[in-house]
Amino acid sequence: NIALASRLESVVRLNGGVPATIGVLNGVARVGLSPEELIELTASAGKAETKKLSRRDLGYICGLGITGQKLNGGTTVSGTMILAHLAGIKVFATGGLGGVHRGGEDSMDISADLTELGRTPVAVISSGCKSFLDIPRTLEYLETQGVGVGTFADGREGDVEFPAFWTRESGIKSPTVIRDEQQAAAIIHAQSVLGLSSGLHFANPIPAQHSISRSQMDTVMAEAILNAKKSGSTGSDNTPFVLARLRELTGGQTITANRALVEANVVRGTKVACELAKLQANAVEDVERTQKSHVINTMSKASDVPQIETANTDRALSETPEISERQADVFVAGSLAIDLACDFVPVKGQNSSTSPKLRTSNPARLSQSLGGVGQNLATAIHYLGTAVQLCSVIGDDEAGASARKMLLAKGLLSSGIITKSSVQTAQYVAVNDAQKNLVLAMADMAILEGHHSEVDTVWKRHLNEHRPKWLVVDANWEPDNLKKWIVYGNAVNARIAFEPVSVAKSQRLFASSPDDGIEIGVLPNHMVSLATPNSLELSSMHTAAREAGLFERDDWWRVIDALGLSSSGSRDKLVSMTTASMVDEGIPQQTIQLLPYVPTILTKLGEKGVLMAQILRPGDDLLTSSAHSRNILTRSDIDHPTIGGVYMRLFPPAEIVPAEDIVSVNGVGDSFLGIIIAGLAKEEPKSLIDLIHTAQQGSVMTLKSKEAVSPEIRKLKDLI
Repeated sequence: NIALASRLESVVRLNGGVPATIGVLNGVARVGLSPEELIELTASAGKAETKKLSRRDLGYICGLGITGQKLNGGTTVSGTMILAHLAGIKVFATGGLGGVHRGGEDSMDISADLTELGRTPVAVISSGCKSFLDIPRTLEYLETQGVGVGTFADGREGDVEFPAFWTRESGIKSPTVIRDEQQAAAIIHAQSVLGLSSGLHFANPIPAQHSISRSQMDTVMAEAILNAKKSGSTGSDNTPFVLARLRELTGGQTITANRALVEANVVRGTKVACELAKLQANAVEDVERTQKSHVINTMSKASDVPQIETANTDRALSETPEISERQADVFVAGSLAIDLACDFVPVKGQNSSTSPKLRTSNPARLSQSLGGVGQNLATAIHYLGTAVQLCSVIGDDEAGASARKMLLAKGLLSSGIITKSSVQTAQYVAVNDAQKNLVLAMADMAILEGHHSEVDTVWKRHLNEHRPKWLVVDANWEPDNLKKWIVYGNAVNARIAFEPVSVAKSQRLFASSPDDGIEIGVLPNHMVSLATPNSLELSSMHTAAREAGLFERDDWWRVIDALGLSSSGSRDKLVSMTTASMVDEGIPQQTIQLLPYVPTILTKLGEKGVLMAQILRPGDDLLTSSAHSRNILTRSDIDHPTIGGVYMRLFPPAEIVPAEDIVSVNGVGDSFLGIIIAGLAKEEPKSLIDLIHTAQQGSVMTLKSKEAVSPEIRKLKDLI
């Protein structure tokens, strides 16, 4: 069961979808199980505390969970539909559908799956009903419930039969024929536009090579049903008895067929969901009104399907959050990647080392997510309610399609995402030790390395249309494109924030090219307002600026002179504001020397906190505040129009997180900057000092989350 469940989730991903396995674990309904949760749930199958859960059982088992009785449960089609609908998921793939049992006209033994389809708007894709059920009465009952039923043609022409699970034919004509996944998606979309509350059932016949002949199934089925009657297996005991007997009578053929059909259904379901995503991505109100009229006018026959024109854009597998079309207050230009985290898992009793060994294989726990510095930043900003547009490049490959769908599933605009066929979507692999600290990372960000004419065309136009308050640029762009982003951002009066990304790439801000014609200015003509390096990136930026001769320029010296730095040295004062070890490393000194080019620098120091260094303007309240007097490093001793002094402050960490509570360090710094920018972009922004405190809290949330940016940071919305 564990292997099959994992394989099916992989099948969804390979076909461009986002899997969400559903169940109840420890008394809590789960939509989308982690690998650990999946193992725990499947391992509990067959135990007394593990239940089979339909609609009637969900309130009971979840209620017991509230009182402390932590039961597990696998959901039936009915139970799964309910939880999927609550999560906004419209497509659900499974093995088979329950139905009306033979003799159901007397026993009233009718599966709750059928009534659920009549009242929950989810499309269920299965291989039909098992042939020991009464298929004609099942279809009749579904019609009474108002459920649309169709069977995929699967390469066949004309009318087709409704499948009978292990066999492609049942002898019963299907109510309608579905030609392909696009038709199925159009029907689901039309059902949603019309506001119908009932579900849909699309029957997907078992692959022909795995189908058991109808004559063989009729023979063994008759014998199995007769055996069940003789044994007295009725009610809930009937189906398990018949299935076990069929396995015996077919020599295990039914088991092989089961696996084949459920995988085929998952493939089909994923493709339907992807087609539905394309329709939903273009469903603006005026188009929907046109479509609604078109649907009403053309669906005169069950086989008619509304033809809805769509553009070539994608959206996520599930029904996604509403995507805001308002003007973006923030643009983020940076990487969008697929992240793979490899967390080292020490072997018990063998070695106490918490780090993986080099030049050999190591046991690890792997997880995949949507990443990239730019994407992480945009997600954090979006979570806090600030309108943001991500501008990035993906390849015309499966990773790119998955990335776009996952991005849109978060409710982020994709109009700034450009697909290129000649390159591969960015990917990042992190190898972490047992404490989740980064040991080694490998990043294929070549997609952003080359020249992108879109900076001069598409993205420049977007900047002019939106005129955002802030443009955040990460250093994954090659230097020429990086500087173009900065120039075009300044042209629309956007303030620029720079995320250095890595030691090597952090130098790109100050890299000079004889042909680019772009010179980084100093205050008040600075081109970058804020940077958030870590200590190593800060040192690398400082080295690049020195090697480019930026500390020898006359305009740089004029700003340094205006800062009012003590000629007798300021080591003692720097130590009092930071620590002796930081001063020995040169961290505050390097920051001061870079401030003329970047007037606000927030250096991320891990468990030591964050060092803020900022050039204050004349008249800034901090210059006269007694509460902040100890953090005023210098005051300008001349009447300078734009320089009042330097503020420096070391913010201790919001929380020291125990190693066992750290889930991932990826995205922690991105969460920090994203929260800062989301706050600064508000109509009435709070002070940077307040925002740093809040951003540190958000960083801790991400540190404890398996996501690159913790969704928990939404709780900080009122604090910014």
